[in-house]
Amino acid sequence: MSEESMYEKMKAKLANVVPDVELRYKAELAEEIMRLKKERNAVILAHAYMEPALYHSVPDFTGDSLGLSRDAAGVDADIIVFCGVRFMAETAKILNPRRTVLIPSPRAGCSLAESITADDVRALKARYPGVPVVTYVNTYAEVKAESDICCTSSNAAAVVRSLKSDKVIFLPDEYLAKNVARETGKRIILPTLHPRKNPPPDSGVEYEMIGWKGRCEVHERFIVDDVKNARKQFPDVLVLAHPECSPAVVKAADYSGSTTAMVRYVRASNAKRFLLLTECSMGENIAAENPDKEMIRICSIRCPHMNEITLEDTLESLRQTRYVVEVPEDIRVRALKAVERMIAIG
Repeated sequence: MSEESMYEKMKAKLANVVPDVELRYKAELAEEIMRLKKERNAVILAHAYMEPALYHSVPDFTGDSLGLSRDAAGVDADIIVFCGVRFMAETAKILNPRRTVLIPSPRAGCSLAESITADDVRALKARYPGVPVVTYVNTYAEVKAESDICCTSSNAAAVVRSLKSDKVIFLPDEYLAKNVARETGKRIILPTLHPRKNPPPDSGVEYEMIGWKGRCEVHERFIVDDVKNARKQFPDVLVLAHPECSPAVVKAADYSGSTTAMVRYVRASNAKRFLLLTECSMGENIAAENPDKEMIRICSIRCPHMNEITLEDTLESLRQTRYVVEVPEDIRVRALKAVERMIAIG
């Protein structure tokens, strides 16, 4: 594809989202990335939180954590470039140990992944022996390796139900755990967040889910007043909230679902105006695909980690084979079992 053809392709989607002068510049980068992909037998996976100029130009696969995990499992290429945060690139490496997996920026971390360690999981397992561990995919490989099964926001409730267990440890997102507990009818305790209110397991306190204190630094900032103010200004707005938002925000919304679920909801809905309580770039990407619908988003709340990934860094990642993601084999093998169980549930 020529640079001009790339520009026209991007303009068709992004003319109302990205300024034309930026599109011209980004099209040049995208065309070079496409050339290098072919030369180096590489594929690019991109999360829906990527900048629109990247998301709508160079990826071979786009979507949320679960969808991209499935895509990564079936990739046949020498190099996988993962345009997302580090735990996602690690998951691709877990599923493709013989492929070279690259992440365009070494600074693309995650507040949820940073909120828990393998030692924390081992301590919980010792405190609640025999209780199965469900770990959100937004964690690093060593935490997945200590888990029985992983989940994403789209299949979390299904994963919990699949265990058919009286008690479940659900890590590390506090709000997602509370939302799943409500959906599955389980009583939840957060022993590390409220130790005095949650005594040891033999104390007689009734519970079915043990949660953790982690939160997404983006989704935790949305509040019920955001919903109220939007409805006041736009009475016809439909409010969509990610399950990493607080239970109060999820309850105030019209719909709560994963990244892909929200995309499908907007696409299928006859409504004309939506408030998306999630990372702002995703609103821009949905707007590009649904030009007849208006996306309201709170763009003061952005993921600093996802925004580390740019077309410029993606190009240099391919040019220089930088930054290579490695997972120690003993950890990878144990984490693989948890990830494959997650994918099998779907």
